[in-house]
Amino acid sequence: MKTALITGITGQDGLYLSEFLHSRGYRVFGLVRGQNNPKAEALARTHPYVTVLHGNLLDISSLVRAVAVAAPDEVYNLGAISYVAYSWDNALMTSDVTGRGVLNMLEAIRLYEEHAEKRVRFYQASSSEMFGKVQSVPQHEGTLLWPRSPYGVAKTFGHYITINYRESYGMHASSGILFNHESPRRGPEFVTRKVTRAVAEISLGLRSSIALGNLDAQRDWGFAGDYVEAMWLMLQQDVADDYVIATGVTHSIRDLLDVAFQEIGIADWHPYVHQDPALIRPAEVDQLIGDASKARRQLGWQPRVSFEELIRMMVRSDLDAHVSAQEAV
Repeated sequence: MKTALITGITGQDGLYLSEFLHSRGYRVFGLVRGQNNPKAEALARTHPYVTVLHGNLLDISSLVRAVAVAAPDEVYNLGAISYVAYSWDNALMTSDVTGRGVLNMLEAIRLYEEHAEKRVRFYQASSSEMFGKVQSVPQHEGTLLWPRSPYGVAKTFGHYITINYRESYGMHASSGILFNHESPRRGPEFVTRKVTRAVAEISLGLRSSIALGNLDAQRDWGFAGDYVEAMWLMLQQDVADDYVIATGVTHSIRDLLDVAFQEIGIADWHPYVHQDPALIRPAEVDQLIGDASKARRQLGWQPRVSFEELIRMMVRSDLDAHVSAQEAV
């Protein structure tokens, strides 16, 4: 039986990945920050097969302990402060957790490998935000990185330090440069979930409008459940490497609104949406669209859920959640 340790396990990707690994017979450990983290209680209810370990990406001693206890075959580093807009408000914390946290995790694994004489395969969650001011369209593994947010800069550090440890210490360390991936588990601060949640509430008469920033911003959106399989596939390869994971198709916020409102029977969303200049990023990224041909060719990976299916799934999930909450009252 293989063993995996997942940081950021209570997030969207961590939950899908833990389910994926459990279905393949893995013993799964999850790193949770803080002794009284309410997310750990929720995880215990929904994913009882996960063994929770307490630790912090900024505390290397806690990571050393967690790796020693789990004795993992694979480590998936998904932990980060991942909300791009927040990274401008707290650039220092974002840099520490999202950047230095990767170095701490790699060092904890290196020390474990040295003393336990066991090889550990490491996955780093890199991001399309590293491309920022894009230098080519679509973006591939060799595209120059030009991040345009503190989050993107921190992810770029994490990406390069992973490559550095692979080349310097011979570690089996791979990075997945994942483009935007969403699901009903996406946090409400992210634009896709912000929209689908608001649309559900508009449908139920619980609100009348939604405020958004740049409606012309375009992203390459996929389904998180598809993307975690790519993470796993990377660590099954004989040689560690970096891979872009994306659908290769972009959609604008306007497209997102079209599909979401159509799901509740509204053809024209304009009366329900207003633009708020305060929600526009200080530096917007350019057209992010990923070229995942390397992952398709070498990993045999491809996305299964389309953009339209994804957004409809999220709207229905938010509708069901509100209906269930009302019935429980």
